[in-house]
Amino acid sequence: MKLFRPAKKAKMLVINCEKLETRVALMNQGRLEEYQIERKEEKQLVNSVYLGKITHLQDSLQAAFVDIGTEKNAFLHYKDMLPATYDMIEKVKSDGPRRQHQQGRKNPLGNFTKRFAELEKKRRNSRIRVEDIPRLFNQGSEILVQVTKGPIGTKGPRVSTNISIPGRYLVLLPFSDHIGLSKKIEDPAERQRLRKIMNDLEIPEGMGCICRTVGEDRKDIFFKHDLDLLLELWQRVEHIQKNPKAPCIVYEEPSLILRTMRDFLTEEIDEIVVDDEHEYTYIRDFLAKIAGSEMVGKVTLYKKPTPVFEHFGIEKQISEVFHRQSRLPSGGYICIDETEALIAIDVNSGSTKGKKQPEIILKTNLEAANEIARQLRLRNIGGLVVIDFIDMDHARDREAVYRQMKSLVREDSAKTNILPISKFGLMEMTRQREHESLSDAVYDACPYCQGGGKVKSALSMSVEIQRSLQEILRKHKSERGLAIKVMMHPSILARLKNEDAAHLTDMEDKYGKQLSFRADPALHLEEFKLLDPVTGVEYK
Repeated sequence: MKLFRPAKKAKMLVINCEKLETRVALMNQGRLEEYQIERKEEKQLVNSVYLGKITHLQDSLQAAFVDIGTEKNAFLHYKDMLPATYDMIEKVKSDGPRRQHQQGRKNPLGNFTKRFAELEKKRRNSRIRVEDIPRLFNQGSEILVQVTKGPIGTKGPRVSTNISIPGRYLVLLPFSDHIGLSKKIEDPAERQRLRKIMNDLEIPEGMGCICRTVGEDRKDIFFKHDLDLLLELWQRVEHIQKNPKAPCIVYEEPSLILRTMRDFLTEEIDEIVVDDEHEYTYIRDFLAKIAGSEMVGKVTLYKKPTPVFEHFGIEKQISEVFHRQSRLPSGGYICIDETEALIAIDVNSGSTKGKKQPEIILKTNLEAANEIARQLRLRNIGGLVVIDFIDMDHARDREAVYRQMKSLVREDSAKTNILPISKFGLMEMTRQREHESLSDAVYDACPYCQGGGKVKSALSMSVEIQRSLQEILRKHKSERGLAIKVMMHPSILARLKNEDAAHLTDMEDKYGKQLSFRADPALHLEEFKLLDPVTGVEYK
């Protein structure tokens, strides 16, 4: 067993395994670059495949709602029921006939998946249009779908009928005969080599594959092993679902640890540190199958008494992720505000204020671009993002910031589109959003402020208390011996006893009633009670 070594590494994957939660951090020179969590009691919806049932069609939205067994029905847009045009692939032989599949390998589809394979083939060959969907898919129809976006806020999951199962180097397309390469592989010679490897793979008839970016510079044996694992996995779908009855799950996306090994592990990773012996053995066995002995040798077991995330300074960096502000090296800072409609990011010069040289402004904006790209990944936020950079006078500076931002998001696993900085100094971008943000995963909305993040000031509460007292005193003006006890939060009482003491004395004198004020730490800042001091009955 290889125990943890304290030598500092450039890039590390640190894995913390606990009873209720698993956490993965990607560190680069001691700086947190990626952070993901998985709660044991939560299902992994995104990329899982379900046999669902259409509950109803909404032509006005051009969408179907599908029962897949989750709390809310899944949303299936009509265009996602058409044959997919895979943005990430390029046909190996785009100007010739489709690839001839190798002989000798049996198609692993059983009766269950064959039924949907035949439907998919007919669907693809029929050149159906969005307008044809309501005629072809009736209410109550069974349909095989894959979750592309998890439930966010009040919205249910989003699904598609275009199924793809990712492996380490390949993506298996069970119902499509597309053979392609990732567009991120740019070298012409490498693309040509990979085309040959993909053509030589024994892919069953009716199925297709995409070569992932991580397959760049890998030997053909790795692709063959990966294809075998994917086909074996898809075969298990048939065994699991002997007599499927919608809604039911057909294929479940693997755990966070397995997804991390599949999606984040590259040659640039120097070490993988895990603090659980069982997971340590599991990771080594998995890597031995897909990545070779060199990668297995990078896995180390952490056994120190100090928690692994504290040892590497990750815990402190995680706490900073939830702050609204993030500091920049030059002294500036960015402010990130998540709203229902968009993510608003403001870049501020901070301590550079007063130094209006274009060079300093450009430097701050470039630093902000780096931090924004990092924060988007760490916080797992997406949708529409609007960035207000510090105003730049020169077009070349605006272009430099735009190029920097485009370069930074290439490393992001989420699909991102960026527009140049507008004449108003704003940069607009969209970032693919598959899961709820890190903040939504960790926090619940405050039951008091309902997510507003603010409470009324002591002055505002003093005004409300005095207004309520005035109302009660007017109502009971004729009652003799009336007394009122006011209960409130200690910080509000401090305001009443100091700044507003004279106003309360005037009120007592005016109405000739006895008022007393008491602190109750159990009360919320915005809560107060007007009570009869003898009976304890609350005045209304």
